[in-house]
Amino acid sequence: MCALSAKPGLRHSVSEWDSNNQRLSAAAQKERDTSEAIRGEGRSLRDQTGCKTTWDERDTSRRLNDRAWDVARCKEALENCAQKLDAEMEALTLSKEQTEEALAATAVPLGVSAECLTLRDGRRGYELVVDPADEQLNKEVALIESVQQVLQQHVDKAFEQLCVLQEARHHLTADLQNKQDALDIDLSCLSLTVKSPQISLKTNPTRIPSGSSTPQEWLQFSLYNVARAQEAMQASQRMREDVSLSRTQLQNELDAQRRATEFALRKRHHHQERACSELQWQIKKAEEEMAEMESDIQGLDADLQAKTASLKLAHTRLENRTRRPGVDLCRDEVQHGLIDEAHQLEATITALEQKLSDAQHSLQKMKLHHSRMLQDLSRKQEALTLDQRSMNTRTRLRSTSCTDKAPALLVPLTNSSGRSELQLLAQ
Repeated sequence: MCALSAKPGLRHSVSEWDSNNQRLSAAAQKERDTSEAIRGEGRSLRDQTGCKTTWDERDTSRRLNDRAWDVARCKEALENCAQKLDAEMEALTLSKEQTEEALAATAVPLGVSAECLTLRDGRRGYELVVDPADEQLNKEVALIESVQQVLQQHVDKAFEQLCVLQEARHHLTADLQNKQDALDIDLSCLSLTVKSPQISLKTNPTRIPSGSSTPQEWLQFSLYNVARAQEAMQASQRMREDVSLSRTQLQNELDAQRRATEFALRKRHHHQERACSELQWQIKKAEEEMAEMESDIQGLDADLQAKTASLKLAHTRLENRTRRPGVDLCRDEVQHGLIDEAHQLEATITALEQKLSDAQHSLQKMKLHHSRMLQDLSRKQEALTLDQRSMNTRTRLRSTSCTDKAPALLVPLTNSSGRSELQLLAQ
């Protein structure tokens, strides 16, 4: 017999062996049941989570699609508002440029009015009068300066409103850019799938970023930008209407004042022409009267010389008869006649000398007055020339658009002398 290598262990009975087999079978059954239950729960969980994940992905995609649509609609509203704002900015810029052109156009009328005043300041003597033409010219200068101030105020206000519109446009542009970026990001997220190579696990992706806003705040922000832009556009439209109405009113006032000034100048020119005609007629009559006076003075002088010669004759006869001798030195009728003749001639000569002196004095006065009238006529003609130059200067104010207007009316001006009938154009 061979020897055993080790002492056998504790031996079990058959019942223990059966019990052990039963325990093993029961444990195996239990593990199988547990495994089967776990497998069932795993399959159920897979089915549930698969459906949940699929529906969550679809719901997220739907929400992304809805959000993208909301952002696109808000972006469209912002773009429409931005287009209207751009159109309003162009309209306001055009209105501002037109106002600046109207302001620049007032430089010529102001220069013309100032030049007319300077020309009329060149009048001399009694012709340098403050007449209605001067008053209208001064009113025109004051009106143009006032119009320039008003137009400059409109230009400044338009510039300030343009700055407001540009600021609103800047906010709209920034909001539009943000909307476009957000839309691109959402559309990019919407295009991702589980098979996209760009996907990966991120660190703390569920955090709330700083500066996040709520949907209500997001919507209110864009609505505020649109409302501010619309308010700025409404203010700009009102401003454009006010500026357009103001330009029209100011232009009407300038046109009315221009017509009033030109009418006053034409009326004054007519009065000066009438005064020149009257003075020329007076000068002509004075020259005729001086010529007749000079002729009469020559006649008086010649008559005085003749009477002096007659007096000399009478004196000589009387003196010669004093040399008669003796009783022939008689105071006869001849003596008495010669004495009466001498006295009469002396009285006549005295009267003629007085009349000649009066005539010469009158002639000198007429010559002096004639010289004053010539001087005044020269001043009147000079003033007439200055007014004509002023009227010619104002032709620069006539625009080509006036050619289509109705023909001008004629306003008759009565002439007190009745020697001329003149008519003035009333524009």
